[in-house]
Amino acid sequence: QVLLQESGPGLVKPSQTLSLTCTVSGGSITTNYYYWSWFRQPPGKGKEWMGAIDWNDNTYYSPSLKSRTSISRDTSKNQFTLQLTSVTPEDTAVYTCARGSWRLGKGPQASEYANWGQGTQVTVSS
Repeated sequence: QVLLQESGPGLVKPSQTLSLTCTVSGGSITTNYYYWSWFRQPPGKGKEWMGAIDWNDNTYYSPSLKSRTSISRDTSKNQFTLQLTSVTPEDTAVYTCARGSWRLGKGPQASEYANWGQGTQVTVSS
């Protein structure tokens, strides 16, 4: 069973960089045909796909967040990391990592996600 666990600070100051790590167990992040994505859900709003990294270390980003988002991985630790720069209070949300399966003709935003972390609350406030 693949398990995902988010970690990182729960409080970030405005203008700083939010950095979260997703640690994966029970499966390798280099296994073919899986996307490893970050989602977030602000209070009172729906879940938003932020970006992904795939088995070949290719990255994909939401157009609305692309200028501020970076996703990378550490295969030796079986982890992938989200960095979101220049945060504002509007970036306050529950951030969740997930594993999605590749499907022909579909990118990571439209993938089917069967494995999810529990999510972590990040608050942007001074």
